[in-house]
Amino acid sequence: MSLILIFLAVVVAIAFGWLWRQGILAKPWLETGVVGRFPAADPSGARVAKVGLAVFLAVVGSLFALTVSAYLMRASLGDWEAVRMPGILWVNTGVLALSSLALETARLAAVRGDAEGMRAGLLAAGATAVLFLVGQLLAWRQLHAEGYYLATNPANAFFYLITALHGAHVAGGLAALGRVTWRMERGAAVAQLRLGIGLCATYWHALLLIWLVLLGLLTNWVGDFVAVCRQLLT
Repeated sequence: MSLILIFLAVVVAIAFGWLWRQGILAKPWLETGVVGRFPAADPSGARVAKVGLAVFLAVVGSLFALTVSAYLMRASLGDWEAVRMPGILWVNTGVLALSSLALETARLAAVRGDAEGMRAGLLAAGATAVLFLVGQLLAWRQLHAEGYYLATNPANAFFYLITALHGAHVAGGLAALGRVTWRMERGAAVAQLRLGIGLCATYWHALLLIWLVLLGLLTNWVGDFVAVCRQLLT
C-alpha cells in the first residue's frame, strides 16, 4: 500500500508541476508593471489543452494505481489462481509500442512541416492501435476457450477488468486520433494539426507505459518487485 501512496504522490507532483509551468496558478491581479503590458493570449488554446491532458493523465494514473493496489491485495488471499498469460499479449505489446512510435514520428514530421510523413505516421498509428485492440480480444477468446471464465476465479475477473479498462482508454484515444486524421483528410494545414498530434502522442506514450506496468503485474513481475522491496524495508 505504501508503494501505491508513493506512486499517487508522484502523479500529483507531476500534475502540479504541469500546472505551475503553464501558469495556471498565477494571480494576474496581483502582478505589478507597466499598464498595457499584458501577455498575449494564446489563440490556439494550446496551454489549456496541455494542462487539461496533464490533469486527465493524472486521474488516469490514479485510477490504474488503485486498480493495481486492489489486485495486489486480492492476490494475497488463498483462493487466488493465477491466469496463464496468452502468448499473444507479447505481440500486442509490440504492436502498441509500434503505435506509440508511429505517433511520435507523426509529431516530429508535423514539427518539421512534413505533411506526407505526418500522414503516414497518423495512419500507421491508427492501424496499429486497432490491431492492438483486436489482439486483446483474441487473448480474451483464447482464455475463454481454455476455461478461464470471468466468474471462475478472482484472478480471471481482474485480468478481464484490467485489460478492458486499458482497452477502453485506447479506444478513447482512437476517437481523438480519428478526429485529427479526419481533419487532415479534409485538408487542414500541418500547423493546425500540430497541437492535436502532439497531445495524441503524449497520451499514447502514457498508455504504453501504463500497459507495460500492467503487463508486469499480470505476469507477476510487479509482485516479485514488491516482495523484494518489502524484504529490503524490513
